[in-house]
Amino acid sequence: MGAPHCGLPMNLLVITCHDDLVERLRMSFEGAGHRVLHAGDPLEALAQDAWGEAQVLLVDAVGDPMDGYRLCRLLRGEARVLFQNLPIFLILDHTPADQDQQALQAAEGDGFIRVRSTIQQILNHLGPAMAGGVPREGGEGVPVLAVGFQAGLAQRTRDILQHYAMEVHSPPARNAAEAQRVLKAPVLLLGLSAGGVEGALAILAQLWEQNRLPYTILMGQVKDEATQRRLLLAGISDWVPLPLSAPRLIHACKRAIEWMHVRRIQTEYESAIHDLRERRSMLEIEAAALRNEVLTDPLTELLNRRAFDQNLEHAVRQWERHRRAFVLLLGDIDHFKLINDRFGHPVGDEVLRQMAGRIRSGLRKSDLAFRIGGEEFAILLTETSLKAGSEVAEKLRRRIDEDPILLPSGQTIFPTMSFGVGGSGTSTPGALLAQVDKALYQAKSLGRNCVVLANEGEIPPRILSAGN
Repeated sequence: MGAPHCGLPMNLLVITCHDDLVERLRMSFEGAGHRVLHAGDPLEALAQDAWGEAQVLLVDAVGDPMDGYRLCRLLRGEARVLFQNLPIFLILDHTPADQDQQALQAAEGDGFIRVRSTIQQILNHLGPAMAGGVPREGGEGVPVLAVGFQAGLAQRTRDILQHYAMEVHSPPARNAAEAQRVLKAPVLLLGLSAGGVEGALAILAQLWEQNRLPYTILMGQVKDEATQRRLLLAGISDWVPLPLSAPRLIHACKRAIEWMHVRRIQTEYESAIHDLRERRSMLEIEAAALRNEVLTDPLTELLNRRAFDQNLEHAVRQWERHRRAFVLLLGDIDHFKLINDRFGHPVGDEVLRQMAGRIRSGLRKSDLAFRIGGEEFAILLTETSLKAGSEVAEKLRRRIDEDPILLPSGQTIFPTMSFGVGGSGTSTPGALLAQVDKALYQAKSLGRNCVVLANEGEIPPRILSAGN
């Protein structure tokens, strides 16, 4: 009876409450250079951070708070390939029955070890896993591209990494780019035997050009700092000197795989952010369309009464807080009912559309125009004095009065509009609206086609202008 031969020491993690089994495992394997690590339960193993060091795992099938079957399922579901391919054996205190075998298969475990197994039985069951380090049946090793190695170093690298579920591929240097296109390996081990430093730089440049450069580990001696700088700038991510140290190579490759997962997570995150940004843009477009539908008068395409109430309240608040002056104009088409009665409502709608166009074309981009009733319009002039606002109203009145509307039938309509004008200084939107509406009513009663300035208090409104 002897310990199994193995060229590379392995770490066997045992999670069990059976100390006598741990002793027999140590007697079986530590003489061959392997290490047997012991934890009392999965939580203790987690606290010791023993997972990353193990190449073989034994765990009690029955345990509290986590049994071996559940732990096995969790490790098989891990994103890290090393855990997915880790050989896992469950410890039983009885001969496995059919239901145990079914549970093992469901958990994707690799076999059973009995608590009372002899050393020879332990060697028979675990010897192949401790000696071979072959990935689990159905498992796929992480592809590693090794380029620029002599045959002996390539084989030793392959022997070391196969225990960690890494599959080393060693194509000729001239085929490196094509091999990477097929393998999509996350790790590149780059040696200096194929053309030295210049050969390594040529391989890196070729992979860069094809956007296929993975995490690259240089294996070899480069003492010149200028050359080291060139290699680092060309894409070298890590360095393993020769003669080869197995622990250092394994550590570098594990770091490379972690980098691969970080890149994958980053890519998924960036993709999710891109999708969210696109979704946000679509929502903003939909919100803008909805807002436009809710706040726009469909006939004239001016803002509607809801938008007017909101903007008037905002203008009053800006005046109260920052003394930002504004002017409110209310305009009403004179004798609009007669236009509808004589020419019909379709013509009346056309008159409203053309009047809205003339109002819009006579304002600044910062000014807002609204249709707030059947033939009534409102205008908010921002950052405007009362005198300037009155001049705008007069300009609009003249433009409407001097530009008759020609109907498709050949008839001509001569619409006019009366205006009331009021400025900031009133305490509430309702009070200002009432004052300007009173001025508009005064313009109507004074003969229409005129502009009347509203005054606070009991002072009568003033007529600023009137048409002929």
